[in-house]
Amino acid sequence: MADKPLDLDSHRGMMAQKATDLRRALGEVETHALELRERQAEIEHHLLSIPAASWAEAAVKARYVLKLYAAGLPPDDTLHRDLVAAILEDFARLTKQD
Repeated sequence: MADKPLDLDSHRGMMAQKATDLRRALGEVETHALELRERQAEIEHHLLSIPAASWAEAAVKARYVLKLYAAGLPPDDTLHRDLVAAILEDFARLTKQD
C-alpha cells in the first residue's frame, strides 16, 4: 500500500483535465454566487428593518438602491447612467460637508 495518494489528474488526457478544471471552477463560482446572494439578502433585510437615524444613513440606503438600479440599465442608456452617477456624486459631496 502506498503512503502517498495517487494523483489521478496527472493520468488523464489534456481534454479530460481541462473538463475537470472547468467543473471545479464552476463549482467554486456557484458557491461564491450563492454566498453573495445570501449576503445581499442579509444586507437588504437590515436596510429595510432599521430606519435611518441621519441623512448620511439615508444616503447609504439610497446609494445601494441606485447602484442596483444602475446595474439593471442597458449599456446604451447613458442618460440614466449619468443621472445616477451625478446623484451619487451629490451624496458623496453632501455627506462630506456634514
